[in-house]
Amino acid sequence: MSILRVGITGIGSALPGVAVPADLLRATADGGPVVPADRIGRKGLRYKDRATQLALVAVRDALRDSRLVPADGEGCAWGASTAVVASSNLGNLDTVCRTAAEIATDSVEGISPMGLPNASSNVVASSIAIRFGLRGPNLMVCNGATSGLDALGWAVRLIRAGRAERAVVVGVETHNEVTEALTGHPATTALDGAVALVLEGVPAAHRRGVPPVAEVGDQARRGSVDACVAALLGAAGPVPGAWLTSEGLDPDRPVPGTEGMPRHALDAVLGHASGALGVAQGAAAVGLLAGDGPGAVLLTNGDDGCDAVAGLVLRRAGEAG
Repeated sequence: MSILRVGITGIGSALPGVAVPADLLRATADGGPVVPADRIGRKGLRYKDRATQLALVAVRDALRDSRLVPADGEGCAWGASTAVVASSNLGNLDTVCRTAAEIATDSVEGISPMGLPNASSNVVASSIAIRFGLRGPNLMVCNGATSGLDALGWAVRLIRAGRAERAVVVGVETHNEVTEALTGHPATTALDGAVALVLEGVPAAHRRGVPPVAEVGDQARRGSVDACVAALLGAAGPVPGAWLTSEGLDPDRPVPGTEGMPRHALDAVLGHASGALGVAQGAAAVGLLAGDGPGAVLLTNGDDGCDAVAGLVLRRAGEAG
């Protein structure tokens, strides 16, 4: 029995200076922070935290790019068969800490009933589903360094299990005084933005007349970078010709099987991206695969000091594997 092929049919972002996937591979323009209301209007943004607002911008653009919603609207005709998977480790940390401080100071009487829903870990994913009418499975992944690629992995599983025909996956992080204090990453070295991808079963995409721009290859989760890379390089399919590396990986570290393989460190462009890194890597890989680029790209999240290292291969649409 053949495994259902899953491809990427849409990309969206809410990042300064990023208009196309290839922009993720170079320093972003100095355009200042993204203002969500300027991108999607103010309606529906009141009381939403910044992470949710940024995610809504990226998802709207990805859904339009995939032709799941019209260019002049937001209603998804395929909402019943579309899942949402969001990845963020720090997105609503400021809300949680502020709510805890208000309870300690004023008891529960001092909490705003309008802001309290933002303290839920699932606020990003649920807000996306409600706004765009996406009624498939709804997941929020807050899984540390591997979170972004784990989110892509869950989307693929949902599609291959028949729980959804497609899934919009968004990675989002914000920077503020709370995240700076708890992570040690100042605003100048931390991501404040979102990236979204639409993953879709290839047959479903072709039925809609929207061919994928890339396809998902093998995935692996191992205890070290070397073991994860070895598992993916030893799998069937085209050999990756480029590597989007884990955050903080020493660019000179020797990893068996990657000799001579170009490495791209998105954290050098985006800063500390945490749960958004893997999704941003997926978008950047599409840029690498375009034109005369390699036939496949290796993505990894996490390092030997984490509880696991996640890896995934994206290949040019139509490549055997």
